[in-house]
Amino acid sequence: MGNRMGSGDLNDANKPASTDKILVEAQRRLVEKQEPETAELSPTAQRLLYATNRGIFWLSRHWLLVFNILAFIYVGGAFLAPIMMHLGYPDTGNMIYRIYKPFCHQYPFRSWFLFGPEAHYPLEERISVLEMNKLSAFTGTPEMGYKVAFCQRDVGIYGAIFLGGLIYALLRKRMALQPLPIWLYLAIAILPMGLDGGIQWLSYILWTLNLVPQPYETTPLMRTLTGALFGLGAIGVAYPNMEEFFQDVRNVLSQRYHWS
Repeated sequence: MGNRMGSGDLNDANKPASTDKILVEAQRRLVEKQEPETAELSPTAQRLLYATNRGIFWLSRHWLLVFNILAFIYVGGAFLAPIMMHLGYPDTGNMIYRIYKPFCHQYPFRSWFLFGPEAHYPLEERISVLEMNKLSAFTGTPEMGYKVAFCQRDVGIYGAIFLGGLIYALLRKRMALQPLPIWLYLAIAILPMGLDGGIQWLSYILWTLNLVPQPYETTPLMRTLTGALFGLGAIGVAYPNMEEFFQDVRNVLSQRYHWS
């Protein structure tokens, strides 16, 4: 007697795939789509890919330490310049000033000074922008002390980024930190610095055009304070988002390579 298909078999054949099977198949296709076809790579390329992903995985776990070290080096280097000048190593000090020059105007009348009788030397009379640029090459003297390699506002910005990074490292162990709302960042970080620096530069433009009798020059404390607010605000916006990004990277690589 030949094989016969009963109604039950017919029903099984027409029965749709179970939800579990569909999910398994979808997951398989998703993995195939996301993961590279490492089998097609040469052994050298596979090792390079593995080493690169291993490095990315390490960075995803230690990114905050790396960022804080870089911030410390950047801030510390700016203060190292006047220290080298004071200790009698002008070649090293001037080299550091040159390294920082592309990142800051280095106007001495808007910079903090070390090893002198005064911490800052404001302008006694207003000068043109061209004259300002000529003065930027002045680093100081043994009698006056030597300027930090970036201006007072940058001291506030990058000093606050370094300190903010340390504070963030302590707080994230105790609580889940959310990004600072953009409107609050604009209000407490962008707006104060924009007004302080913007009004100053606008007044110099108007003074150059003989539209105002004297330009406005903000104070060292205000430059540093508004810079610090900007730096702390940048940490509040960026670091929680970066934490989430690196967490996603860490999860993907952990699943792919079974790393922990």
